[in-house]
Amino acid sequence: MSVLVDEDTRVVVQGITGGEGKFHAEQMIEYGTNVVAGAVPGKGGQEVAGVPVYDTVEQAARQEDANASVVFVPPAFAGDALFEALDAPLDLVVAITEGIPTQDMARVKRKQDETDVHLVGPNCPGVITPDVAKLGILPGNIFSSGDVGLVSRSGTLTYQVVDSLTQRGIGQTTAIGIGGDPIIGTSFVDALELFEADQDTKAVVMCGEIGGEDEEQAARYIGEYMDTPVAGFIAGRTAPPGKRMGHAGAIVSGSGTGTAESKINALENNGVPVGDTPEEVADNVEDLL
Repeated sequence: MSVLVDEDTRVVVQGITGGEGKFHAEQMIEYGTNVVAGAVPGKGGQEVAGVPVYDTVEQAARQEDANASVVFVPPAFAGDALFEALDAPLDLVVAITEGIPTQDMARVKRKQDETDVHLVGPNCPGVITPDVAKLGILPGNIFSSGDVGLVSRSGTLTYQVVDSLTQRGIGQTTAIGIGGDPIIGTSFVDALELFEADQDTKAVVMCGEIGGEDEEQAARYIGEYMDTPVAGFIAGRTAPPGKRMGHAGAIVSGSGTGTAESKINALENNGVPVGDTPEEVADNVEDLL
């Protein structure tokens, strides 16, 4: 099985006429993803990457029976694009766009909370169920199908850990890149709930980083509610307090929370082994399995 993405996922690419949208739509199609339409205001009637383009997501969803979208819309317009996708409605919306204004995402998050739509991102690499479908910019060649779920704030870290797993013959059910912005649609806990409910996911890897308290909240959830074993990794161990490290969410206030040490302690106190490197994470996953 898998979570969020499977063989029944029918995808609309928002922003498909742009360079990034077209390139990654072609990559998704080549991987085997069922991309059925594009959606770009004022571009309806065109065809890009072999799929029809509609003026609105609602039209694309209705005409092509789409149930998911991937957003490659520039930051200034991405908030409106996300509102459109949430209104369509779809089951899943994956926002790849980086740099969406925080005020726009605050409004989008309030809207999402009124729906049953899974929003992943923004500023994320996407979601992939290996050998079935990928929604986003993930390099499909490093993934392999198997029984380990993965959720990560960092795209690059996702790739490193997955490569270590795949090299050992440990495949994945689904990998979810939730994004590193301060306001995102899917949290660690949201993703862990999905994997806990999936009978075929036998272990989970959770890759976090400094900043915020999402990892500490996830640690408490794991300790209280999860039977599926979890292995962890926390990036940013040597980052100085107050220094932004890569992601907008990766800022440590100096208050004692949000540090690598506090996150590692929270995870280990709830039975999660935390590796120092992606290779050690793979070691821990082998032990858990």
